[in-house]
Amino acid sequence: MAEQLGLVMIVEDDKAIADVERLYLTQAGFGVHTESNGERALEEIRRRRPVAVVLDVGLPGLDGISVCRRLREAGDWVPVIFVTARDDEVDRLLGLELGADDYLTKPFSPRELVTRIRGILRRTNGVLASTVRRVGTIELDERERSVRASGRPVELTAMEFDLLAYLSASAGQVFTRDQLLAAVWGQANYSGARTVDVHVAQLRSKLGADSPLRTWRGVGYSVVGAAVGAST
Repeated sequence: MAEQLGLVMIVEDDKAIADVERLYLTQAGFGVHTESNGERALEEIRRRRPVAVVLDVGLPGLDGISVCRRLREAGDWVPVIFVTARDDEVDRLLGLELGADDYLTKPFSPRELVTRIRGILRRTNGVLASTVRRVGTIELDERERSVRASGRPVELTAMEFDLLAYLSASAGQVFTRDQLLAAVWGQANYSGARTVDVHVAQLRSKLGADSPLRTWRGVGYSVVGAAVGAST
C-alpha cells in the first residue's frame, strides 16, 4: 500500500508532531521518512524523490522557507505543504510566493493533513486527457502538466497549474472565489478567499503580459478568450 501511494517526507523538529504525522500518513497508505534538519532534508529530498514534502517553517538552522527556496531554485517542484505556528498573513503569502502548494497552521488535524496531500496528488497524478489547450498566447499541456507563454516555458506549482487549467477549461466563464476553492482546492472556504487571490497574483506575475486572467471586482475571476484544445 505504501509503495502504491508513494513516499512523503516530513521535515519537523518537534518529534511529537512528527510522530503523529507519520502515524496518520502511514495508516493512510503512504511511505514516510522524517528529518528534523533543513540541510539534511534537502539531501534526502534529492536522494529519495518523495511525492510530497510536509515542511515545518520554523526549523532551527536552515528554516523551511530556505529549504523550499533552494528546491525551487534547483528546479525541483515536488509538492510542498508548509506547516507553521505563525498565524499571520506575511508568512502565508511568502510561502505561496516561494512555490509552496499549501499550508497548515498549528495546531491542525492530522486527518486534514492527509486530506490535503491526497488532494494535491490526485490533481498532480490523475489520468488526464492527452490534450494541449491554447488560450491566446498561453499553451497548457494537461498530460505533461506544463505551460508555455509565447513559447517560453513557465514554471508553476501544482496548485497554480490546477487553477489555470480549471479556468481555461471554461474560458469566458466567471467563477467566484468560493467556487474556485471548491473546485480546485476541494473544499470551499477551507483556507479563505485570500488563497485564491494570492494564487491568481502569482500566476499573473509568472505569465506576465501573456496572462489571460481577468478580475471581476466583487465577483471573482475568469480567463479571457476562447480555449482551443488539440489532441497530441
